[in-house]
Amino acid sequence: MAWENPTNEELKQILTSSKTIAVVGLSNNPERTSYQIAKIMQQEGYRIIPVNPTVEEVLGEKAYASLTEVSDPIDIINVFRRAEFLPEIAEEAAQTNCKIFWAQQGIINEEAYHYLKQRDFTVIMDLCIKVVHAVLVKK
Repeated sequence: MAWENPTNEELKQILTSSKTIAVVGLSNNPERTSYQIAKIMQQEGYRIIPVNPTVEEVLGEKAYASLTEVSDPIDIINVFRRAEFLPEIAEEAAQTNCKIFWAQQGIINEEAYHYLKQRDFTVIMDLCIKVVHAVLVKK
């Protein structure tokens, strides 16, 4: 079975009911897409939790080396890593209390998708969280 994203109504519900986004691969470089999107989501009222072992802080928030180190509740895990890293990140995500895994635009990995679906995750792939928010929530 191929992967499939939730409906627009489900995506809107996820974004309106969520408060905290753990951003895996969030860069502290303002030129990077991950930084730009996380900053906009932060400005829209979401708490951003950076997950990147190479930085200490991004956007005024303490960074964590891995998802399993984050002790605060996470509503959405938003991933800015290449597709080949998704299975490893999915395994880490399964060890958290979060049940929403969002891979950014251009990122698809069916192995990770099926692994997470078997663990009752809502999985979104190949969609930009900022664009979906702008189209479905902000309009």
